[in-house]
Amino acid sequence: MLKIGLTGGIASGKSVAAARLRELGAVVIDADALAREVVEPGTPGLARVVEAFSNAILAPDGGLDRPKLGGLVFGNPERLAVLNGIIHPLVRERAAALAAAAPKGAVVVQDIPLLVETGQGANFHLVVVVDAPDDVRVQRMVQHRHLSAEEAQARMAAQATREDRLAAADIVLDNSGSKAELQDAVDRLWKFRLAPFAGNLARHRLAPRTGGPVLMPANPDWPAQAGRLMARLRAAAAQDILALDHVGSTAVPGLDAKDVLDLQLGVEDMAAAERIAPLLADAGFPGWPGITSDNPKPSRPDPADWRKRMHGNADPGRAVNVHVRAVGSPGWRFALCFRDWLRDDAAARADYLAEKRRVAKLHGVDKSTAGYAADKEGWFANYAAPRMDAWARRTGWQPPPYITPAPERGPEAAPDAVPGPRHTGPGTAQS
Repeated sequence: MLKIGLTGGIASGKSVAAARLRELGAVVIDADALAREVVEPGTPGLARVVEAFSNAILAPDGGLDRPKLGGLVFGNPERLAVLNGIIHPLVRERAAALAAAAPKGAVVVQDIPLLVETGQGANFHLVVVVDAPDDVRVQRMVQHRHLSAEEAQARMAAQATREDRLAAADIVLDNSGSKAELQDAVDRLWKFRLAPFAGNLARHRLAPRTGGPVLMPANPDWPAQAGRLMARLRAAAAQDILALDHVGSTAVPGLDAKDVLDLQLGVEDMAAAERIAPLLADAGFPGWPGITSDNPKPSRPDPADWRKRMHGNADPGRAVNVHVRAVGSPGWRFALCFRDWLRDDAAARADYLAEKRRVAKLHGVDKSTAGYAADKEGWFANYAAPRMDAWARRTGWQPPPYITPAPERGPEAAPDAVPGPRHTGPGTAQS
């Protein structure tokens, strides 16, 4: 199933978006409703809340006196943490059961007000944030909930900041306008992204890519997008992932590139790559059929040294290539070294950009992204690789630390991180 995390600040309009998604066919799981359900009279949840806060938080009918409990925890981080430690695990357990009962191929939307605060973004294929400016939200609370401006601002201050929510979002639904405008935006989201994504996911099918090799100006949001995708990859296959990095042109600040994120997932060997392939597909990254190796470079001409597996995107809204390579292999090292060389060397960046523009122009008519990649191989092998190797020797470059596989150790033992000497010249930030 396609799992969507839906969130938004108080008075953002999240409930309107959730209702529209339900009308369109989504299975909507409301975390607020579950939070009430798990502390109904007679539940273990209510018993634990009473144990923590005493019988004083009970109403005369034996139910939870929510205003009284709210008065105890609001503005008191320690008490709030105790309450959340009781409620949140129960809500997640109940939500997981409801999601598991959803039909195969469903779009399951979990409406979670505190999704960002509780760090759950990596558990979903996409995070959707309903957003409105702070002053609009204050006005809504004053008008519709009869709060004072100060009370409204206090409610907002108790949640994640608007900036933090936007940073966690794969999709932002602007609700600064009318209810009808928000519903229209939800309809477009469903038609052009969620429904196709769900269909691709159910079939472990790649989303089609059209339009050919089009370079666009560097997007400063590319690293953040890559970070969210890497968190999902790690959540899907943490046991076998030894290294995970943002590589390629979108990992180089200021470099024009195709709007396709390249990620490198390091594993112990190709057996591990095969083992995690179904997990990656379920997470929204189906395999590219027929891609089993990189093109060898002159310094290591044996094709067997350059084996890999390749995964792409089921999500029609975010193109990504996931290169699965053995940690320490020539291809794994080349991707990392090439990225760091371009970050450090302005002349290398300029030369690579010129080559990218040349090849993009060459294939602008036939729209062939495969031809675009193939025609750069000569530049990589004959021009870039020798210069990059010379740079690595001069700077003492080594790849970033990674986790060593330790099959002989018990599951309770944490694997070791293996550092290497690191290049410390300018522009060496690691993803």
